Amino acid sequence: MTAQEMLDKLLRAYQTYYNVETRRPVAPFIAEATFHSHETQYFLVRSARIAEAESNEYVYFALEESLTVPRLKALDAAAWNAGRAKVSPHRDHRNSDVTLLILASRVESDAFALVPKLKHYQSYRFGFQGWSHYRLAVVEAESGRMACNRQAKTLQKFLKRNLDLR
Repeated sequence: MTAQEMLDKLLRAYQTYYNVETRRPVAPFIAEATFHSHETQYFLVRSARIAEAESNEYVYFALEESLTVPRLKALDAAAWNAGRAKVSPHRDHRNSDVTLLILASRVESDAFALVPKLKHYQSYRFGFQGWSHYRLAVVEAESGRMACNRQAKTLQKFLKRNLDLR
């Protein structure tokens, strides 16, 4: 399966719950997906609100022919900065997570080794106004190998199932 075919499969899978944008994504990405959730808890009537929580996720998709360490670092910085720019922390903000999925035909071994070390975290007002985690997953189309950072371990099962990886 080529990297483009993998991308098409992933975008179809994400369209179920996310708003997927392929026409004008943030440069240098080929597509982006956003998810917004707002929960409110009431006591008997709506005017008696107990709690509110807002969660967001911003997913960026990159398609590369050959992924090198400098290109990985550039995509990493671009995704984290673009995702954080969309965050507006407030009293009811819980989290806004940023995810980067890189699909490449070939990945250098140094780039694969660097993936688990790339991590970002941001708390807003000491966590009282929420936080942002960063997930990163890289899939090599030729071999079907995958690497991810610690936060993206939850994505492994999803990616294996949707991309038919070993």
